Amino acid sequence: MFFTSKPAMLVYQEYLPIPALRPWLDCVWTCRVQTGDRPLTHQVLPDNCIDILCQDQQDASFAVGMMTAPLAVVSQGLVQTVAARFKPGAAARFFQLPLCELSDGRTGLQQLWGRELAARLGDALWSEPLSSLQRLAILQDYLLLRLRTAPPRRQAGAADHAVAAIEAARGQLRVDGLARQLGVSRQHLALQFRQQVGISPKLFARICRFRAASQGLTSLAGQPDWAQVALQFGYFDQSHLIHDFQDFARSSPEAWLIRRRH
Repeated sequence: MFFTSKPAMLVYQEYLPIPALRPWLDCVWTCRVQTGDRPLTHQVLPDNCIDILCQDQQDASFAVGMMTAPLAVVSQGLVQTVAARFKPGAAARFFQLPLCELSDGRTGLQQLWGRELAARLGDALWSEPLSSLQRLAILQDYLLLRLRTAPPRRQAGAADHAVAAIEAARGQLRVDGLARQLGVSRQHLALQFRQQVGISPKLFARICRFRAASQGLTSLAGQPDWAQVALQFGYFDQSHLIHDFQDFARSSPEAWLIRRRH
């Protein structure tokens, strides 16, 4: 007698949000994981975003705050997820607390939205057999409800302008110079950023730069010239490139690229 292992399967799909939510959401997404006899582990890298995830296992709905290090996600059995990904700084409209309190953590929607609203969302999503698109529509309805009950929208401040500038520069700018351009002190900008975005502007810029470098590497053919890659993506030298990959991917750039190609 012998046993065969069942292969694991992970299917991830992103969708454009409904028009009313596009100022705040980068995308909505679904993920279906079916593991075999062993748990499946996959790595999620920092991306400067906050997500709401709703899963069918134990009726779990939670927010994942800004990440400053890679996260190993372990799945067992069948796990279905519907989720929404906020644009940087946009989640503040949906959670009335400083976003730095969510960073590098997972916080239940019961705590953030109250037990009643979180329970209603869970029942609407999982009490009936629905398609993934139907569940995404329900999640977006609840986000619209949360938006309508939020305090009036504030005017764009220094943190909002800083997010746009850092993203446009793909992280290749100095925060002190940016603060001067915005007419605020570096300390004031850092405080606003932590409250409204979740991390410091310097760390946000580093992650932007890392994302640009990691995405750019996947389009390179052959063996890269790592010193040239470092300069291309705004690093002072190759050692700084390696340092960011160690911090945000727990890997050297070369080992990370090999895994991506295979």
